[in-house]
Amino acid sequence: MKPLEPLIHDVQDFPRKGIVFKDFTPLLADPAGLALAVELMVNPYRVQDVDLVVGAESRGFIFGTAISRELSAGFIPVRKPGKLPRATHAVEYELEYGRDRLEIHADAIGPGDKVLLVDDLLATGGTLVACSELIRRAGGTIVGITVLIELTALQGRRRLAPHGEVHAVLQY
Repeated sequence: MKPLEPLIHDVQDFPRKGIVFKDFTPLLADPAGLALAVELMVNPYRVQDVDLVVGAESRGFIFGTAISRELSAGFIPVRKPGKLPRATHAVEYELEYGRDRLEIHADAIGPGDKVLLVDDLLATGGTLVACSELIRRAGGTIVGITVLIELTALQGRRRLAPHGEVHAVLQY
């Protein structure tokens, strides 16, 4: 089995000075790497009865749709403001450098729906905590949170502890 780490490239000073960006686009271009990443992200949840997979904009869509297919579950996108055409639930959250807002269709998740939350990267946890709040408001139950990459020094896992168990394929 080909390891995934060589398919993740560090980009210095992106998107701003002092940040080391983990670029996984080479992994997406490698069919075996992409298949392995999806497999490793989904495996812990194959025995769960997942109704819906929720993916955070925008890179959570990449893995979320593939994982929903693997689990025969529906896919629900969490979007930035103004991108969804019908009534929404919304939550504002803190970013490292300001505030942002995420939305989900108000009717996307029903009471008792079992939800797997997916994103590409766990850093501080702000985006995934906001997604968790949207799922809770809609009445869903989070069965787990899966990410490709976790930046452990930023301790996002600690912020997510009340919202669900986190599974990360790669930790840096």
